[in-house]
Amino acid sequence: MTFSRRRFLHLTMGAAAVSAAPRLARAQTYPARPVHIIVGFAPGGPADTIARLTAQGLSQRLGQQFVVENRTGAGTNIATEAVVNSPPDGYTLLQVTAANFINATLYKNLSFNFIRDLVPVASQSREPAVMLVHPSVPAETIPAFIAYAKANPGKINMGSGGNGAPSHVFGELFKMLTGTDMVHVPYRGAAPALTALLGGQVQVFFSPLSTAVENVKAGKLRALAVTTADRSEALPDVPTMSEFVPGYEASNWYGIAAPKNTPAAVIDKLNREINAVLADPGMRTRIADLGETVLGGSPADYAKLIAEQTEKWGKVVEFSGAKVD
Repeated sequence: MTFSRRRFLHLTMGAAAVSAAPRLARAQTYPARPVHIIVGFAPGGPADTIARLTAQGLSQRLGQQFVVENRTGAGTNIATEAVVNSPPDGYTLLQVTAANFINATLYKNLSFNFIRDLVPVASQSREPAVMLVHPSVPAETIPAFIAYAKANPGKINMGSGGNGAPSHVFGELFKMLTGTDMVHVPYRGAAPALTALLGGQVQVFFSPLSTAVENVKAGKLRALAVTTADRSEALPDVPTMSEFVPGYEASNWYGIAAPKNTPAAVIDKLNREINAVLADPGMRTRIADLGETVLGGSPADYAKLIAEQTEKWGKVVEFSGAKVD
């Protein structure tokens, strides 16, 4: 028997439609039960807050509950591993932070590969950090601080939220680009590091913006620069680091990822809905109140950002010599 070209194309298109039907049905019915967003940090922090705002918006739009679940430990690796090992069906998602980009180089024996084992869904927002100094530091500007640090090598204590935490590597990038020598003092989280700075046990801390604003406005700490390329509306009079240190940019990027092999139709639906949540004026205002900038975009946009940030912070981790087993 011979087939005409028209008959062959008709059968081929029909087969493709049949094979696509289950994927389309999954996207149309998703989500049919609660969806969990796993956060690697404790409740109340910036990552937890953006996850809860996103979950609230998705719950309202999709008519199904999106639940935030906090699984702390190992610098977010416990949360990441849980998502990597979950069924790829769109019902377990990861709240991604800069820690995921840093950990790819910081930890030598991970049971997963962040870029290989997770699928980018959507970017949510970008949060600046602020270089804070204790009032006892005799420097009002970044150039003055660099001069002071070079005149006192190894005598300035730089606090952080832990070895390899964003607050640590943000400071290491500063050291790398300025040639300064500061002693790294890790704490068990950003909150105790901030407390140590307020008490004068350390002199410098690259703090998340959301936890810095109140102390800066109260005059308890001095903000020398924000770490993003643009000034922050929350602290409009504070210059950017790049105004004095060319090439410096450090942000905590928040986004959502899913296990690899999650159906493309589910990823696309989540991406559309997250972008719609981020476009809501009320949501944009709430994110701005946190000192963050709304992002959004396609899964491909987010994949490009993840690759760039992982490469960038890998170089800084190697420079710092930081390692965690």
